[in-house]
Amino acid sequence: MPIFEYEAITVEGRKITGVMDADTSRDAAEKLRQQQIHVTRIIEVKKEDKNARKIKIPFFSARYDYELTLLTRQFATLLRSGIPQEKALGPLIEQVRSRKLQTILRDIREKITGGLSLKEALEFHRDVFNDLYINMIHAGELAGNLPEILTRLADYLQAQSRLRNRISAALAYPIVMIFLSIGVVIFLVTFVVPKVTKILEKQGKALPLPTQILLGITNFIRTQWWLIILIILFLSINFILFIRTDKGRLIFDTLKLKIPIVGEVFRKQAISRFSVTFSALLRSGIAAHEALKIVEDVVGNRVLANVIADVHEKVIQGADISTPLQRSGVFPPVIGYMIEVGEQSGQLGEILERISEAYDEEIEMTIQKMVSLLEPLIIIFMASIVGFIVISIILPLTQVTSRR
Repeated sequence: MPIFEYEAITVEGRKITGVMDADTSRDAAEKLRQQQIHVTRIIEVKKEDKNARKIKIPFFSARYDYELTLLTRQFATLLRSGIPQEKALGPLIEQVRSRKLQTILRDIREKITGGLSLKEALEFHRDVFNDLYINMIHAGELAGNLPEILTRLADYLQAQSRLRNRISAALAYPIVMIFLSIGVVIFLVTFVVPKVTKILEKQGKALPLPTQILLGITNFIRTQWWLIILIILFLSINFILFIRTDKGRLIFDTLKLKIPIVGEVFRKQAISRFSVTFSALLRSGIAAHEALKIVEDVVGNRVLANVIADVHEKVIQGADISTPLQRSGVFPPVIGYMIEVGEQSGQLGEILERISEAYDEEIEMTIQKMVSLLEPLIIIFMASIVGFIVISIILPLTQVTSRR
């Protein structure tokens, strides 16, 4: 059944927008009229081919994180109550705020009603549901425990969102400090310094070297600001294009891991993501070699992804998981050892979950350490810049007063 996007006016005169499914646009408009809603515009939402080329993203868009977690958990509750999938999607569609998600859920419901499985319906919307989500749903359908898998997926999404929020909260203060400091410097250079330098230039005296440097920088910023913006845009665009290539992404991810302190956070975050994702897939009944292939796409770092790809090849050839991980030099030795214990004991999923929990705690401590180091460095750096500006202004003033 086609899906339509509409704009309308209620009997109270309030403008509303939404999406709905109907056989034709006329049927959709008639349904709305029966609800005393006057349609002003209605168009059919074009469907996308599931085989169409899409940009692969490692995780769900941050815009839909919260709603996807909530929807997944509520969908699990409805299915556990014995409600069929297509009927369970009904109340979920009504409560979703995002028009895009409403359209997607309606399309999924239509495809399930038409005979497709939930996994097949989700494959048409890979820009929202990634391989991890789709394959766990597939495993739940095959094993007949879809509600449990959906609950596990919701827990996974919530844990990942919580980790990202902790990192964002820890970095918020130093980021605000940086922008405030930059704003203060721009204000001094743009408004304060020119007024003071005009007074100094009227004296007709030779200015000290720091003052001359400051005047040169100030004049360049005021007269060539457009060039600075163009250079920043040029470098930004070329950087984005560079990291979109396989070689560029590998170089960038390698450099990220080598940054002091910050690189440690990136490494631990990637390892935690590897562990929790691999654990969720294994505990959902997905074979190890298939789970590794999925983890490779969602780990979020090309260096670790290459190692996982190599492990995947070795596992297909009959090797264990721990040995190639230990030889990689990228994963810490303790990870390989714990995975070896998990393989031998048959509790690899549980071991990986413990690794993820331990690394989440380490990430939080590392971020706190990083922030405690960044704050004084930022203060010292910005104080040096402001100090240079102040000295550059005071030096000629003291010379004038001393000569008098």
